[in-house]
Amino acid sequence: MTDALKRLSEEGVAIWLDDLSRKRITSGNLAELIDQQHVVGVTTNPSIFQKAISSGDGYEQQLADLAARKVTVDEAIRMITTADVRDAADILRPVFDATQGQDGRVSIEVDPRLAHNTAATIAEAKQLAWLVDRPNTLIKIPATKAGLPAITEVIGRGISVNVTLIFSLERYREVMDAYLAGLEKAKAAGLDLSKIHSVASFFVSRVDTEIDKRLDALGTPDAKTARGKAALANARLAYQAYEEVFSSDRWAALDKAQANKQRPLWASTGVKDPAYKDTLYVDDLVAPNTVNTMPEATLQATEDHGDITGNTIAGTYEQSRAELDAVEKLGISYDDVVQLLEDEGVEKFAASWNDLLKSTEAELKRLAPSEG
Repeated sequence: MTDALKRLSEEGVAIWLDDLSRKRITSGNLAELIDQQHVVGVTTNPSIFQKAISSGDGYEQQLADLAARKVTVDEAIRMITTADVRDAADILRPVFDATQGQDGRVSIEVDPRLAHNTAATIAEAKQLAWLVDRPNTLIKIPATKAGLPAITEVIGRGISVNVTLIFSLERYREVMDAYLAGLEKAKAAGLDLSKIHSVASFFVSRVDTEIDKRLDALGTPDAKTARGKAALANARLAYQAYEEVFSSDRWAALDKAQANKQRPLWASTGVKDPAYKDTLYVDDLVAPNTVNTMPEATLQATEDHGDITGNTIAGTYEQSRAELDAVEKLGISYDDVVQLLEDEGVEKFAASWNDLLKSTEAELKRLAPSEG
């Protein structure tokens, strides 16, 4: 074992776990990860909940109670998922207090079927914040076109947000703009900006998966050379955009009002291609004031053999731009790739949610008390 996780934390990277289940909460595993492996936050998504609840571990009694009350399947899922998030938030509360609210956070996502409906997303975000009722939660809103005004409105109401499913540099700039607009709205309403936090979840591995597939189809030596470089280049250029926006005059005015920067969060950091080192998207995305949310396998791999050598983003912008340009010159459209990934991301989460609805409905029927 190495001290890689400790070194990562010392470099200013907050380590969050990209997973949650009731078993992880009740067994003491989450508390152990916080205590021993520098985990200071948790992210969830519809796929994570679908996997956790479908496993059945720890959910039987609550499902039986919900069946007895004859609640709808949608209500049942919200009762179950918000209970897990509330309990995880309570376990992380000491971290939240120690970091003045920056870490110790648990994220829960709005219903992914609402991704293209601004008004419904806002309503769902308010409902989730009320249901979980913990100061250390983040409401996840997807960075779709419809999601952007929702982010502004929700931040403007003082609700902290994790913006998810960001793939493109242009969309990332729009997300930061939406956040600043929300802070300005909150300021005008007289809210305490120091209590509002946000992260912007910039997805990493899926960019390589899609671009590498297209490079492999080309099969040329230049295409082979370009493999495995686009995701890191994209994320590093996102950090450059972050540095620019949060050193602007617009930000300075909010900074004076005690606002918090919206940290870049590296999401989808599990390596999909076995040809690449399994800690690639951790080792090579080290920079201050970032978050890396990892599946447990990536967390353990980083602890075991992560190579943390200081800031691995500084000084890479020119090279990163050249690497993305090289892919474009081979006829692979960046704009096409990132739009496809956003569309697929929304569809995958909606599919997981629908699977969760079906499996939960079946359980509620099975556990429903007989009449009479």
